Amino acid sequence: MRYQVLIDDNFHYQDESERVKHGVFATPEEAVAACRSIVDEYLTDAFKPGMTADALFESYTLFGEDPFIVPDGPGDATIKFSAWDYARQRCAEIPAV
Repeated sequence: MRYQVLIDDNFHYQDESERVKHGVFATPEEAVAACRSIVDEYLTDAFKPGMTADALFESYTLFGEDPFIVPDGPGDATIKFSAWDYARQRCAEIPAV
């Protein structure tokens, strides 16, 4: 089984022509780790001192990258990962650091 990580651009919401292929991973754990890394990179770059979690999340939903996982072949298991849910969780943690 292999898993593709694709990235949609929140700035171009629902515009599949802006979608890019990030990579193919051998395990679901590797694919999820890649997605988390993409979200974390945006949040780290976008965070400014004094920024609230809500403001950081709003920035992400407007301008960040939205990675998701699709099975690479028929019969491969679907992996549930929500970049927005993960970003919401991380936004609550980052300003507290």
